[in-house]
Amino acid sequence: MAKETPKRRQFQIRRKQKRREKIKKLKQKYLKAKTKEEKEKIIEKILKIVPHYPIEEILKLNEKKTL
Repeated sequence: MAKETPKRRQFQIRRKQKRREKIKKLKQKYLKAKTKEEKEKIIEKILKIVPHYPIEEILKLNEKKTL
């Protein structure tokens, strides 16, 4: 098995950081969204970025916000 180069590792780290930032922004957008269509579009975007993302986590945040 080949060793991973530091440059490649740095690339992967930045890509992961960027993905986390996008998810964070989309979560905030979801919580501010008013209509059901807006929320569905945002969830679709999140799943496009990270297909295995636990959507239930966002839904729980939304419930806490409304309480």
